[in-house]
Amino acid sequence: MAPKVRKKAPEIILREGKPAAVILDIDTYQEMLERLEDVEDLKMLAEMRKQVLKFKTIEDFTQEYH
Repeated sequence: MAPKVRKKAPEIILREGKPAAVILDIDTYQEMLERLEDVEDLKMLAEMRKQVLKFKTIEDFTQEYH
């Protein structure tokens, strides 16, 4: 069994005594990006569900794309 890798705690960079940046473990950063993308996808899906569905007959579709 592989040993567990301990993630480093985020390091906060101060500028003039105020937080200015954060250094994160790369795995933590990638996980955050994935979660953000999931949230954006869910928002887009919710907006899409508000729209009325429009269907075409197969004849109309084939005429448009021929």
